[in-house]
Amino acid sequence: FYLTPPQVNSILKANEYSFKVPEFDGKNVSSVLGFDSNQLPANAPIEDRRSAATCLQTRGMLLGVFDGHAGCACAQAVSERLFYYIAVSLLPHETLLEIENAVESGRALLPILQWHKHPNDYFSKEASKLYFNSLRTYWQELIDLNSGETTDVKEALINAFKRLDNDISLEAQVGDPNSFLNYLVLRVAFSGATACVAHVDGVDLHIANTGDSRAMLGVQEEDGSWSAVNLSYDHNAQNEHEVKRVKMEHPKSEEKSLVKQDRLLGLLMPFRAFGDVKFKWSIELQKRVVESGPDQLNDNEYTKFIPPNYHTPPYLTAEPEVIHHRLRPQDKFLVLATDGLWETMHRQDVARIVGEYLTGVHHQQPIAVGGYKVTLGQMHGLLTERRARISSVFEDQNAATHLIRHAVGNNEFGTVDHERLSKMLSLPEELARMYRDDITIIVVQFNSHVIGACQNEE
Repeated sequence: FYLTPPQVNSILKANEYSFKVPEFDGKNVSSVLGFDSNQLPANAPIEDRRSAATCLQTRGMLLGVFDGHAGCACAQAVSERLFYYIAVSLLPHETLLEIENAVESGRALLPILQWHKHPNDYFSKEASKLYFNSLRTYWQELIDLNSGETTDVKEALINAFKRLDNDISLEAQVGDPNSFLNYLVLRVAFSGATACVAHVDGVDLHIANTGDSRAMLGVQEEDGSWSAVNLSYDHNAQNEHEVKRVKMEHPKSEEKSLVKQDRLLGLLMPFRAFGDVKFKWSIELQKRVVESGPDQLNDNEYTKFIPPNYHTPPYLTAEPEVIHHRLRPQDKFLVLATDGLWETMHRQDVARIVGEYLTGVHHQQPIAVGGYKVTLGQMHGLLTERRARISSVFEDQNAATHLIRHAVGNNEFGTVDHERLSKMLSLPEELARMYRDDITIIVVQFNSHVIGACQNEE
């Protein structure tokens, strides 16, 4: 089944979104020029989610990618709720009081976030009241706890992640008289999601990561070449510190059963995630909730089983690891992406492809053919293709789309092979998942002039 280039483009561009930050928004000049984002599903429906928003009551911009497993319910809930929890955690005491007083007296609320959404980015209307009530309880507690100190961003991010995960768990335990909502909160809690979130404010970039999505900085060196700086660590079996952390939190007798076949309790790839109450609740609580839950829940095989060797829960946390980076003029862009991208591409290639795309300049690498035997004819073909690529303006208007095109269509020479791209995009649903994962990417472009000026002021 062969797709024409226009068909390939319409599949690749279906979920693309771009946002340009206004030059001057009346308050401050932003260190972010704008961002491009895109998603390519492999699962049906896609289990990844993405979010982007400007914080209206504090400075800064929030961007995040969320990778769901055992369904998309948890990723969906986290994508629409987490930024509110972060924004509320960052608000000064007076603003929290203003918001609470407005709710008390039925006045219009100060808007907290300005969302930047693609029409396909869904918001669950049915749960909005429930979500709002949980959020309100959180800010009421923050008001009561007021210590008068300004909130540290790192602390705010950690608190917001943990609090939202706690609320997801509580809502599922309490249930809801409305059977649709009851089923929804249970689906959210029993599925899971990883999250990788960036908060950019001036030259301060914070990355909060839970799970195995990744944040990477694209840096332009003095000679014009591109390099990649990792700003997050995967929380999985490949991370020795993470394996050590999990083992420290449980008795020695469980050492052998904690991580099996590179999975938590032999089942879960990420070692940190939202939801996934199968790995957090006691067995009694799981049974009680499933038995008293709606019938649809009983039909779900996932909710019934108890993980093997389940003795000292919780085995899983949503607490993020937070990395702070002070932006420099050579830091040109940030890539946030779910593991669907990193499984197919090395970060160094990601930095080069996005860097060249954003500057429109190809840094001519000598053509490397590795261990392949290449005929003169093939070499001629490669050079001709390279010339065509340089002369033609980039076909993508969106850096994330450009990256997905490479992630799915690259051949062994690192160039996009239309035939391969066509085959990969025309795979039927049940096969697509065997060849690739959902891919979600946000590419944030930084304003080097603003960052340079901020540095000079200091």
